[in-house]
Amino acid sequence: MDTATVARFEASRHRLASLAYRLLGSAADAEDTVQDAFLRWQAADREFVEVPEAWLTKIVTNLAIDRLRSAKVRRERAVGAWMPEPLLDGDPMLGPAETAEQRESVTMAVLTLMERLSPVERAAYVLREAFSYGHAEIAEILGISESASQQHIHRARRRITATGNSTGIDRACAHRIVEAFVAAAASGRTERLVALLTDDATGISDGAGLGLSGKPLRFSTPERIATAFRARFKPSPAKRKLAGGPISVHAAVINGCPAMLATLDDRVVGVVIMDIRDDKIAGVRGIATPGRLDRLTAQWQRQEHDAPLIESW
Repeated sequence: MDTATVARFEASRHRLASLAYRLLGSAADAEDTVQDAFLRWQAADREFVEVPEAWLTKIVTNLAIDRLRSAKVRRERAVGAWMPEPLLDGDPMLGPAETAEQRESVTMAVLTLMERLSPVERAAYVLREAFSYGHAEIAEILGISESASQQHIHRARRRITATGNSTGIDRACAHRIVEAFVAAAASGRTERLVALLTDDATGISDGAGLGLSGKPLRFSTPERIATAFRARFKPSPAKRKLAGGPISVHAAVINGCPAMLATLDDRVVGVVIMDIRDDKIAGVRGIATPGRLDRLTAQWQRQEHDAPLIESW
């Protein structure tokens, strides 16, 4: 391909990666999907491609649908430990964030809820809510009728009810929320943590970093969340050995939500992401699986960040 043809694809790369990430919930899979689209673009008879952006959108969407339908992906997600891959604020893969719908579509809560949808429903929903495509365009991309597009989106919206969680939280606000959470957890008093949580707060952890990788831990009440984090924040030689050394704890914004981020030698080893509703924490998600933190670590190392809340845990 000539330079102009490559440049035309590269001009769409971030948008395509953002689309693929929303569809797949995995930055690594999104990157692979975009690379597969590039190979299709390379092999295509581009003389007959009237609108490259539309053509590439269709290719990426359908490649992502094929991935979602694959037996391997279905098995991985059926285990129940799967969670979306977290992305640090400023990562271009997070994509458009001008509207509330666009910001919400990339939160961990909505990406998790989208697991309830069929691949086509998920694609229709993302194209409409995050990228503002019309029903005629969605129908052409997915090879369905306009009425089918409307039905898919209606069903998707019904299953993904508005979470009511705050999105688009700035760095200063995130810092205050995480600082309060860390102080309460480190105090050893569960009532301080419970006071920060909504009455229906829930939590989930992938179990990694605790010798429980692949075994999700679920917390169904504020009291159980508080008890779990009070125990985690009590340092011990055994915990430091398991972690690989002393951990630093930072406040960050991940997928539009406040997050507690643990680092070891400037490498991210775990995150706790918080859903905020009515100025309280409605949900916490802990992720420490190394392979799901690679991109976040790379982005973290590129950015300047505030002093840690805990210098050496």
